[in-house]
Amino acid sequence: MVNVPTEVLNYIWLIPLFPLIGFVTIGLVGLKFFKGKTELVPSIIGCSSVFLSLVMSVLCVLALQRIEPDHEGVRVFTREVFSWIEMGAFRVPFKFQLDALSSVMILVVSGVGFLIHVYSHGYMHKDAGQYRFFSYMNLFTCAMLILVLGGNFLLMFIGWEGVGLCSYLLIGFWFEKDSASNAGKKAFVTNRIGDFGFALGMMLIFTTFGTLDYQTVFAEAPHTLEAGGAIVTLITLFLFIGATGKSAQIPLYVWLPDAMEGPTPTSALIHAATMVTSGVYMVSRCNVLYSMAPISLIVVGAVGAATAFFSATIGMAQYDIKKVLAYSTVSQLGYMFLGCGVASYTAGIFHLMTHAFFKALLFLGAGSVIHGMSGDQDMRNMGSLRHHMKHTWWTFMVAYVAIAGIPPFAGFFSKDEILWKAFTYNSPVLGPMWGKFLWAVGATAALMTAFYMTRLICLTFYGESRVSHEAEHHLHESPGSMIYPLMALAVLSLIGGWVGIPAALGGANHIHHFLAPVLDKAAHGASGAHAAATAGLAYAAEMASHGGGEEHSRGLELLMMAVSVGIAGVGMGVGYYFYIKNPNIPLLIQYELPRLHKTLLNKWYVDEIYNFAVVNGTKQFANLLCWFDAHIIDGIVNGTAFAARALSSGSILFDGGIVDGLVNLVAKIVEVCSGVLRRMQTGYVQNYALVMAIGVFVLLSIYVILR
Repeated sequence: MVNVPTEVLNYIWLIPLFPLIGFVTIGLVGLKFFKGKTELVPSIIGCSSVFLSLVMSVLCVLALQRIEPDHEGVRVFTREVFSWIEMGAFRVPFKFQLDALSSVMILVVSGVGFLIHVYSHGYMHKDAGQYRFFSYMNLFTCAMLILVLGGNFLLMFIGWEGVGLCSYLLIGFWFEKDSASNAGKKAFVTNRIGDFGFALGMMLIFTTFGTLDYQTVFAEAPHTLEAGGAIVTLITLFLFIGATGKSAQIPLYVWLPDAMEGPTPTSALIHAATMVTSGVYMVSRCNVLYSMAPISLIVVGAVGAATAFFSATIGMAQYDIKKVLAYSTVSQLGYMFLGCGVASYTAGIFHLMTHAFFKALLFLGAGSVIHGMSGDQDMRNMGSLRHHMKHTWWTFMVAYVAIAGIPPFAGFFSKDEILWKAFTYNSPVLGPMWGKFLWAVGATAALMTAFYMTRLICLTFYGESRVSHEAEHHLHESPGSMIYPLMALAVLSLIGGWVGIPAALGGANHIHHFLAPVLDKAAHGASGAHAAATAGLAYAAEMASHGGGEEHSRGLELLMMAVSVGIAGVGMGVGYYFYIKNPNIPLLIQYELPRLHKTLLNKWYVDEIYNFAVVNGTKQFANLLCWFDAHIIDGIVNGTAFAARALSSGSILFDGGIVDGLVNLVAKIVEVCSGVLRRMQTGYVQNYALVMAIGVFVLLSIYVILR
């Protein structure tokens, strides 16, 4: 091992900083200096920044091995870069943490991410927005590195939201297409639902522990929380809601297939090495909490198994080459959660690593095919491409054998370990049969995986050519910048699993021993872990019940390996027979079972159900609220206003007609009377004398008459 001084770890902050500098450089000056002038500069800056991050990651991982492990056998380095948030008791530093788990993650993210960046130079060379593409890709890489290096939940959440933002930008990169912009919005909105659950879990963690720091939370959890209690169960379930969104599990998986609207390198980066794996990383990082919550482990395992099976059924009927790989990604992520759900977090992370190799290769290989087919993604328009694209063909074949689970390729070791740990799992709640059930579902999904991947290979590279004359005229192999990353990933897809060769095959399972101090704390009795936290771990009671000891366990493990390989072989054989030896059989099945075929082709109508129940349901509910507001709320307001206007009008009439009328009547009477009386007050003495004479005369006349 290369001796790297531990002082290198003090510069761990450079790992995410390099791609951040690339993003700022390309993004700020790209529109003015790069657009339409040169395609080389943005790709050089983008690739170089991620390469520097990869180099720094390798150096830090090597330097970490020189640190003395603590009493639990954990090598961990933390670096508080700067004080971030301090508000009373709430203190969250900008802190990075490097241990075995984050070491694997940064190597996968920066390594596979670098190869995808190199590939992107050839794939995007004619795109006018190349500078924008590489700036987004650099920001994506930076956000993912912050997510996996963060030393507390809030910093993880910053990276978590960062990859969500970048997925929106990259999926909708060709925003002039409605399908792309709609897919970006769908991914963004769906992930917000999951992120709400993550935020609730984070708040509950702070309420319970008074901190968001990993080391403090995980050290205090066995002493603060009751194993199997409501608090730890709620925390882990809330966090898992976030994982179902970010890692595309049932019921929040619907965004990922539509994400194929983005450029193919985006699909490889999102679906292989970065965003979709963040949920698996988060659950594994919180293994102490999940091991104390057996109900949550059941939920994680059940959702993972259901997703692996359900998505595999859809993948068997799709014709878009990228859609098949998208549903394959959803299914493989289900496998990873199945591993975590049986408390075998090392197996989940192991499969995360190997999946990054062969799934990135599959997506980039598909991109090479699409590039050669001038943009056509329909496998019904392909066939016999191996004669035209030999390098793409053989590298794709390596990834195909790896994902099918055939030894000695990488996918076999990680997938088989998940199935083996599921088979030997003894749930503290549901007992050993729960593990057997999860194994059966996972094995069935593995059978379908081998089948639909064989179908993809046969329709794309074998059989009769169905390429149109025009497309065949332009059919060509991809340039070296695209082929060399495929070759590198092909090598990793072959040998990447050798670090996890189990003892049953004479290996040392290096990755298990490397990750165990961090991921199997409960199994190793670390830090006062509660006994209930270990009750559901693989190998707990199942092996003891056989009474066969180590040899019996080894024999059973070898038998299950043979069964796993046999299942993959059957799936590959059936796929070859259906699509090469007798291609009329799929047509006959479609004819005999038209409803089933149409249902699978339309993805179980989940999108239609969501559109009806969620999208249109939300619209109808909004329309109902609008009607209620317009007719009820506004009706009450308008009715009150009308009544007020009517009352005021009546008041005006009463005031004007009655009150003012009486006042005016009195005034009129006074006016009339005063008018009469005014005429009597002339001011002339002779008039007064005349009136007095008339009065005397009248009085005398009355007296004479009445006498």
